[in-house]
Amino acid sequence: MTEILLKLTTRPEPYPPYVRERLEEDADEIVARYPHPRSALLPLLHLVQAEEGYVTGTGIEFCADTLGLTGAEVTAVATFYSMYRRTPTGDYHVGVCTNTLCAVMGGDAILAALEEHLGIRHGETTEDGAVTLEHVECNAACDFAPVVMINWEFFDNQTPESMRAIVDALRAGQRVTPSRGAPLCTFKQTARILAGFPDERPGVLDGAAGEASLAGLRVARELNMTAPQPNSEGTR
Repeated sequence: MTEILLKLTTRPEPYPPYVRERLEEDADEIVARYPHPRSALLPLLHLVQAEEGYVTGTGIEFCADTLGLTGAEVTAVATFYSMYRRTPTGDYHVGVCTNTLCAVMGGDAILAALEEHLGIRHGETTEDGAVTLEHVECNAACDFAPVVMINWEFFDNQTPESMRAIVDALRAGQRVTPSRGAPLCTFKQTARILAGFPDERPGVLDGAAGEASLAGLRVARELNMTAPQPNSEGTR
């Protein structure tokens, strides 16, 4: 962490004028969505992450200048949320869920298999810059366990064999489609979408609840179970 903070606090190189001009136009659009400019910090961090694949010192300075914040204030946010990368990230961020259910269902085995297959460990990137591998916490998709997230898209019910094939396809430049939704885009492109710009990929709204979730819903309906209505004080 100390090394990361030193990198972020070292006086950054400014963006080239044409890059800064483009970012300023995008930033103006983002800030205009909020009644208070500083509320735009999270999407602005995604915006600068889309530029270089991680939040650089230059990106920190840009956000601070845009919102009238200090570099320390922006850095505090950028180092708090794990979705903001502080070191260079590959084209595809592969996050293997190793929380309780996914671990029991094979998440730990998937992570170990990918580490061996790719020759990297948690938090590292392949030499070709294609894949960054990490273990991640619960992605709220337990009925699909074990789940792997690639650039925050769901890959459900994975195995070591299936994930080896997927990362090989990514490194070969092949088109890969997640279990639900649109074909994968790069990490930088994903960051721009998370900044609030349109996601125009076909199938982006596709997907459905898992069978385990639907089974629970069916049982609840059969038993006429409903959520309690709030009372006059807003409690249940």
